[in-house]
Amino acid sequence: VYKRKERFNVASLIEELITTLQQENDVYKEMIPIAKEKSNIIANNDLLALQEITDKEQVFVEKVMMLDKKREEIIGNIATVLCKDAKTLKIQEIIKLLEAQPKEQEKLSSVHVNLKNSINELMEFNNHNKSMIEQSLEIIEFNMNFIQSTRMSPGNNYTKSAGQVNSVLPETG
Repeated sequence: VYKRKERFNVASLIEELITTLQQENDVYKEMIPIAKEKSNIIANNDLLALQEITDKEQVFVEKVMMLDKKREEIIGNIATVLCKDAKTLKIQEIIKLLEAQPKEQEKLSSVHVNLKNSINELMEFNNHNKSMIEQSLEIIEFNMNFIQSTRMSPGNNYTKSAGQVNSVLPETG
């Protein structure tokens, strides 16, 4: 009876894990076009649109964080049922433990691979965006340094009174 109950718990937890990972993958897939759009916004130097898209991204980040927390709880419950350490139990190990249930093993493995692929694709766009932002900041810093150096160069003797010209012309009269 205990084995049947344990198996039921693990089976329902595995289904819950698969569902959560699918939901997580869906959110990441929704984020990919946003990251692509963000690249265009950064290239066009549209700060207002950048703020708007960053706010939009934040909504998805919050969803991912919620799903991550749920996934960790499920893995913790699976670890408890299997008498494993929740901190070290990884999805790969759970997949291996499902050898007796090839259908569930395949589903979990497939959704895990899809999630990893989506995350990698999103990371590529985010790294590209980060690189573009860093280049923009370098250009801004270069321009600021250039402006400062021209203001401080010895050839520019401008003072506060540079606009005042003392006339040395003789008075006529």
